[in-house]
Amino acid sequence: MAFIEHKENELVYMTSSVLPARHAFTTRLGGVSTGIFESLNLGSNRGDDPEAVRENYRRVCALMGADIDGCAVTKQVHGSAVRVVTAADRHVCLSTVPYEADGLVTKERGLPLFCFIADCTPVLLQDPVNGVIAAVHCGWRSSVADILGEAVAAMRSLGAEPEELCAALGPALGRCCFETDADVPEAIDAWLKGDTAGLWDRRADGKYLVDLRAANARRLLTLGLREKHIDVSPECTRCRHDKYWSHRYTHGQRGSQAAVIVI
Repeated sequence: MAFIEHKENELVYMTSSVLPARHAFTTRLGGVSTGIFESLNLGSNRGDDPEAVRENYRRVCALMGADIDGCAVTKQVHGSAVRVVTAADRHVCLSTVPYEADGLVTKERGLPLFCFIADCTPVLLQDPVNGVIAAVHCGWRSSVADILGEAVAAMRSLGAEPEELCAALGPALGRCCFETDADVPEAIDAWLKGDTAGLWDRRADGKYLVDLRAANARRLLTLGLREKHIDVSPECTRCRHDKYWSHRYTHGQRGSQAAVIVI
């Protein structure tokens, strides 16, 4: 298992060897946005020039073999809702999204699923045997609300089997930079029912450094995925703010990257 960097038509993006489907974890590199959004910003509500965002989408969608008006996106609210989408959910680029969810699931061929991130953990899931995919936005609140459990349940409703599922957890805020108060590890401890050894360090000042990606990977194991089918990126978005958008590094003055997958 490995995350691999690619450069194609100026786009710099990552893929995971564990996922056979066409997919990408985009970076902030390879787009046309300028100023604080330079250069590949996919956030449509950040204040960027809409025409620049459209061109950025066009480049990513071309990578997925899709039109910019032929993808499924969602309004993310740091909750645990997961939506099963079909061709009827194809979204006109930059138009208002009519629903809120932090995870999308489909078995529709040719329908790319997008989730957006700028420090939270992006998780792409695929059952290559039964033809089901998911894109899930795992901030800490979504994680402890068990959005991965909801996503796997939705995938199973479409015929997926946990032992066939492959998962890639992309670039995100690492343990090195995810500084929290006690409420986050306490919530993770409740979510994982105490199976939290090694997931955080407590500093002398009472703050914690939390490994949210490792916590989500541990949850995937309890949901029935095989360890050999779970790939975790080693990159921290804040440490690599030259390559990725990081909300913490920019204090919110930033664009968004995406995790995208299509059958």
